Amino acid sequence: QVQLVESGGGSVQSGGSLRLSCTTTSAYTLSNFFLIAWFRQTPEKEREGVASVGELGRTTYADSVKGRFAISLDNAENTVYLQMNNLSPEDTAMYYCAADERYSARNSLLGQDYAYWGQGTQVTVSS
Repeated sequence: QVQLVESGGGSVQSGGSLRLSCTTTSAYTLSNFFLIAWFRQTPEKEREGVASVGELGRTTYADSVKGRFAISLDNAENTVYLQMNNLSPEDTAMYYCAADERYSARNSLLGQDYAYWGQGTQVTVSS
């Protein structure tokens, strides 16, 4: 059974930074997945794809985080990171790691394209 585990969430002030981590605790390693992504959701908003990493390390970002967030995959550490800089209260959300092993020629920020999900880690940004 595939298990994704996120960590690194917390509370920061506006303008601050956080780095989220996601790893697996099952026999699967992240290298088994073709696409890995970060999503976020609040009770008031629909789930939003934030960043994804796919074939040959190609990355894709939501417009709302371009230039502030960076996704990276470290296969040696079996960890995918989401570095978040210049955070604002609008970034407050539960952040989820997601992964899928099916081949895709294009990165996706759609939740329907990911079969495996973590439990989430909360990020709270105060003004």
